[in-house]
Amino acid sequence: MPLFGMNEPKLPSPEEIQKRLSEVLQATFGGKQSVVSQPSGQSKSSSGGGNRGLHPLLSKFRHTPRDIKEYLDRFVIRQEEAKRVLSVAVCDHYHHAREALNGESFLEYAKQNILLIGPTGVGKTHLIRHVADLVGVPFVKADATKFSETGYVGGDVDDLVRELVERAKGDISLAEIGIVFLDEIDKIATSSKNPGRDVSGRGVQTGLLKLMEETEVSLKNPSDIQSQIQSVIEMQTQRGRGSMHRETINTRHILFIASGAFEGLDRIIHHRRKQLRVGFCTNTTACALESNVLQTANTQDFIEYGFESEFIGRLPVRSVCHLLEVEDLFRIMRYSEDSIIRQYERAFRPYGIKIHFEEEALRKIAASAFQEGTGARGLLTVLERLLRDFKYELPDSGVTSFTVNPALVKEPRTCLTCLLRHGSAEKERALIIAARQFMQQFSEQHKVQVEASEAALIRLAQQAIRERITMRELCGKLFKDYQFGLHLIQEGKLETTKLVLPEEAIDNPEEYLSKLVAQSYHDGEGLQKG
Repeated sequence: MPLFGMNEPKLPSPEEIQKRLSEVLQATFGGKQSVVSQPSGQSKSSSGGGNRGLHPLLSKFRHTPRDIKEYLDRFVIRQEEAKRVLSVAVCDHYHHAREALNGESFLEYAKQNILLIGPTGVGKTHLIRHVADLVGVPFVKADATKFSETGYVGGDVDDLVRELVERAKGDISLAEIGIVFLDEIDKIATSSKNPGRDVSGRGVQTGLLKLMEETEVSLKNPSDIQSQIQSVIEMQTQRGRGSMHRETINTRHILFIASGAFEGLDRIIHHRRKQLRVGFCTNTTACALESNVLQTANTQDFIEYGFESEFIGRLPVRSVCHLLEVEDLFRIMRYSEDSIIRQYERAFRPYGIKIHFEEEALRKIAASAFQEGTGARGLLTVLERLLRDFKYELPDSGVTSFTVNPALVKEPRTCLTCLLRHGSAEKERALIIAARQFMQQFSEQHKVQVEASEAALIRLAQQAIRERITMRELCGKLFKDYQFGLHLIQEGKLETTKLVLPEEAIDNPEEYLSKLVAQSYHDGEGLQKG
């Protein structure tokens, strides 16, 4: 009860609370921390599951598996089986999502989450990223190794779904048809036969299990203090405006795709096959060389590898990506629309340098990349090692184009030295032309006849290169007062003559001009007396 005659304390408004809490967060955690309240009447989902409404993107989805594969062929070389499997699964998934959200499907549907098996650098991430681009849905990638049973970086597996909302710029209905890609999923397998794996992998599998089927994920992370503060602000804002719905995102129509190298899975498969058929492939080394052995993996093999049966059962669509050969790496550079050589063309473009690649050079690069043993990622390793010095030394060297040929691949330093020598000569030649143009424009503008000797032109070019400025900037600085001096020279002499500037005029232009003016008046007086 307030004391008689005293007013009750005035509580701050929600906006003031929001402002003050944002200031506290910035002072405590730094950066641009802020608390943003959800405006009234703009809740983007309800607390219940089921249909959230058909997103316009789904109503336009009319792709066939062949459409998707042909699109992937433009960017991903080889992996024909994986592209076909992925194309069919994606079409099935989104056609069903459209029917379900439109109220047209009443039958039970087994969700077609996907498992891709294959070594690093064979194009698994590339495939999924381009599928998401084609469909137009948000895409989130995370390494399974970042997770633990209690969460990662202060969060948990649910953060994957929350990140989809961020990628969808807050559009929850779009996020609910997004794609989550879990890489290195084999690293969370736990088995007594595979010692050394993370013991928390079983808990991570359990956490992912509910996401891959269907669950409601709160958009506010319960372990994130900023999210909780934001919830308090929203409650203050909604006070007196009716009940407030808890915002969640439903994972029923989110497509989950997992991938991993699964080292050692082939040995489990061989062991099973030998037990099933006596005498089958008794040579373990020969068995390991079978290119299609991973294609025969069944659910029991994955369980023995270290996955829970419920977890691996949520990844029913499985495909194998094969190791890339030298020819595949060559074709990636030569024919892929987003080839890595485009990256190097863009790297040199800001400096006005064009780079060209000969096919034979690309084959040598592919052979070196294959030796790296990291698939397509080896191309970046080899190209960066080959062209790093070129990217450092060629800008502003006078070189406007160069070709990556077999000689450059074999002896890059020798070729770079030749390029720099040639570029320096070309740059000097271009600067000399610019100096002559300046002299001509200067003469026309000030009605005097001024030229520079060849030695002076060379000295000008060298000085411009040394000071890293243009010829117009250099000449403007050196000869800014010459028009006055030259007019004095004309007054001192009886007749106008053409002035050819020597090297001295470049090294010390003011002193040279002063001497010239004094000499012209001395010569003029002598001529008048005579």
